[in-house]
Amino acid sequence: MGRIGVFDSGYGGLTILDSIRKRMPEYDYIYLGDNARAPYGTRSFDVVYEFTLQAVQKLFALGCPLVILGCNTASAKALRSIQQKYLPVHAPDHRVLGVIRPTAEVVGQLSHTRHIGVLATEGTIKSQSYNLEIEKLYPGSTIVGQACPMWVPLVECGEFDKPGADYFVRDSLQKLLAQDPLIDTIILGCTHYPLLLDKISQQLHDLTTPIPHGREVQDVSSQIRIIPQGQYIAASLDDYLHRHPEMAQRLTRGGTCQYFTTESPTRFRESASLFLHDEITAQRITLN
Repeated sequence: MGRIGVFDSGYGGLTILDSIRKRMPEYDYIYLGDNARAPYGTRSFDVVYEFTLQAVQKLFALGCPLVILGCNTASAKALRSIQQKYLPVHAPDHRVLGVIRPTAEVVGQLSHTRHIGVLATEGTIKSQSYNLEIEKLYPGSTIVGQACPMWVPLVECGEFDKPGADYFVRDSLQKLLAQDPLIDTIILGCTHYPLLLDKISQQLHDLTTPIPHGREVQDVSSQIRIIPQGQYIAASLDDYLHRHPEMAQRLTRGGTCQYFTTESPTRFRESASLFLHDEITAQRITLN
């Protein structure tokens, strides 16, 4: 018997954990943030794989037979190798799932034009993971991505709702829309970005010009759907456990959650308050 592990390079995965716990509060969870080595977004594939595997191994050791990579960069750069190379040899009865595939599955159902934008870290954009997954599921889709290097620092510094964030949000949206004016769906491909949702919505509204349509005026921004990942990852995990009762039976149900960080527990607790509305305690842990 064990718990569901959720891993992120930092704090962003807390938005995924929060959505999962709201949908499935009965399970026990462990959250692990590799805050001491964050961010992962600009690191190489090999380093992200090494760090992510260390975190997965630690969560396995802590008693998690199922681990969710709540980090888009880790999902993009490490998930497939862990699933195909590590698990069959070293942990065949354990499972590791990511956040990109569930998001790709739903985006094709939500987009009418099949012109899809992705806002994410440099690492996720360069990996082309969203492009590959969406094209595989919905052939003929047009997917363009835009790296947003300043968005994670804005969130972690608590500036996500301040006027100073407006420029950086607007700049990234302008660059994305310039690549494809037909975009009708935008994926927030980093778990930090939901905290910028109000800014994104406002700037998107300001950037898009009303288009005359007969006697009506149609606001283009109202047609662009923004997709934070949390609710879709939670729904996908719920579905996974229904389809795999043998895994669900291995998970304990006490409604608890433990938090681990590779950084200062005090600092983690203070920063986690940006993502969660509960007071939490964390323990420091080392990865190697």
